[in-house]
Amino acid sequence: MRYGLFLIAFLAIANLYAQDKPNYRIFDKKGNPATFEDLLKDSRKSDIIFFGELHNNPIAHWLQYELTASLHSTIKGDLALGAEMFEADNQLLLDEYLSGTIKEKTFEEEARVWNNYATDYKPLVEFAKANNLSFTATNIPRRYASLVFKGGFESLDDLQEAAKSYVAPLPVKYDASLPGYQKMVEMMGGHGGGSDNFPKAQAIKDATMAYFISENLPEKGVFIHYNGSYHSDNYEGIVWYLQNDYAPKAKITTITTVEQSDLSAIDEEHAGKADFTIVVIDTMTKTY
Repeated sequence: MRYGLFLIAFLAIANLYAQDKPNYRIFDKKGNPATFEDLLKDSRKSDIIFFGELHNNPIAHWLQYELTASLHSTIKGDLALGAEMFEADNQLLLDEYLSGTIKEKTFEEEARVWNNYATDYKPLVEFAKANNLSFTATNIPRRYASLVFKGGFESLDDLQEAAKSYVAPLPVKYDASLPGYQKMVEMMGGHGGGSDNFPKAQAIKDATMAYFISENLPEKGVFIHYNGSYHSDNYEGIVWYLQNDYAPKAKITTITTVEQSDLSAIDEEHAGKADFTIVVIDTMTKTY
């Protein structure tokens, strides 16, 4: 009788799980299944964490918040936050809001926040505010990235010194052979014309973000950075600049987000992109 009851209960539970609709899975660098706890454990040992997102993916944004909150409650030392979504010339506004000097409405109106700020990044800013954490605006002002897109790195040379303070120290290193930058040239139809400046505009963003991350690393603790996955995938972009220039000794953990129709394994095209890959079902709703 007991066995019969156990079997009925087991089948009921199995049927319940069979009806579940899992929406994401985590895998490690080798493609083995991993857990959020594995990701957290590795992150706690790092100096810098790159959480590469798909900008409109709600699972990525939720896990960014969960990882940030979990790190804050478990690491020894300080937790510092930073994001691509804030440009360096808005650092003062961000600091003033976090310190309570200016109101929320003023900050959001003047800081050129992204259209999806309210749903996707505001929770992180509010977490920093509530817990007295630093938050670095790491990205180059878009007007200067636009200059590079139009005229190459040399277009920045004549900027005033105040303007240059929002950009990585010039001249920046640049490796045009990096696969990520090569793909950008291909996207623009090959060499010539403005195609060579397209990856340079990306590189000046990567270099600037790497520079401001290195300048704001806690003496003891962890810096977590939120960015589009293409800025840190395959250990290129921001990671390359840190490893080759600004913080070569820093221990870095990278996370990327991809979408697939099958959650059972990482598709070959995504293999090895990062230390951890969050695979989200491709039917997941978007934040915009």
